[in-house]
Amino acid sequence: MSKFDGFKAGVNLGGWISQYRNAGKEHFDSFITEADIRQIAGWGMDHVRLPIDYMVLEDDDNPFEYKEEGFYYVDSCIKWCEKNNLNIVLDLHRAPGYSFYSLSENTLFEDEHMQLRYIKLWQYFAKRYKSFGNNLVFELLNEIVEPNSDRWNKLCKKAVEGIRQIDRERIIIIGGNNYNSVHTLHELDRIEDDNLVYNFHFYEPHIFTHQKAGWEPLLKNFKIEITYPSTEDMYEVYYPKELRQRYTFDKVVDKNYLRKYLQPALNFAKERNVALYCGEYGVIHHAPMESRLRWHKDLSDILIENGIGRAVWTYKLMSFPMVDRDSAVCSKELIEIVSRKN
Repeated sequence: MSKFDGFKAGVNLGGWISQYRNAGKEHFDSFITEADIRQIAGWGMDHVRLPIDYMVLEDDDNPFEYKEEGFYYVDSCIKWCEKNNLNIVLDLHRAPGYSFYSLSENTLFEDEHMQLRYIKLWQYFAKRYKSFGNNLVFELLNEIVEPNSDRWNKLCKKAVEGIRQIDRERIIIIGGNNYNSVHTLHELDRIEDDNLVYNFHFYEPHIFTHQKAGWEPLLKNFKIEITYPSTEDMYEVYYPKELRQRYTFDKVVDKNYLRKYLQPALNFAKERNVALYCGEYGVIHHAPMESRLRWHKDLSDILIENGIGRAVWTYKLMSFPMVDRDSAVCSKELIEIVSRKN
């Protein structure tokens, strides 16, 4: 049995202590509670992925001083998961000097002080949670976006080395460049370590999964609903040239299209003899529900067939919800699909 077998079907806890609208005790105390973790376990899932923004744990004005009031929420989530037999991925969603949505402001990859803060934060995680077993996994950084993978290769190796000084056995997840693309995994350097897992995110075709997304300039003003499966007729008719240059499509966008798009990740895993993990996948709530269900079923089928664990984006709100503001399920059929392990 693989050490990573307990991460077959999970859900992200986005919007809680990462990408939150309102920082503060009222939000942190109420957005996710033990009742939510109990509900996720009741769906039959085996893990959660917990996105964490470093600012909850460390202030820029006081680097290397870690905030117990912030770690309280991480500790609480781990405790709730243990109580409900769920495993957990600790995903550093935003690091000192880095966020996937503030690319022009990022300094992590050229600033040695920021890199030291990043590594020291991971070493603190390693010390704090050293007593935990394979139920707890570290994910080094969410959605790297760099001109190429060179600087990420250097930094992630330093982070792995820093963690290994404290904890030799902890499973560590490393993602590829360009928003954890399947196409950049092969650019990652080989690291001789038997406890590494490699991560990708899957939102293809983007023009379907992110239709009418308010943060997507080329997609937010669409008047039509994009369906799945579909044919190129829909894309040819409705998508201007600037969209066609940026977003790929095929003669038929269906399960075979998803399988073909995933192939570079499968090739990488076979060549390196490593485990893969799909840390995020999902479809925006603007998409027609029947199409959302079909897409999730097809992708889940493919990932299960290939032994790849997955965590759907996301549990509550955040435009890709499994539940509403009051934690009420949005679609029982969707929950059944994303909770499947076989």
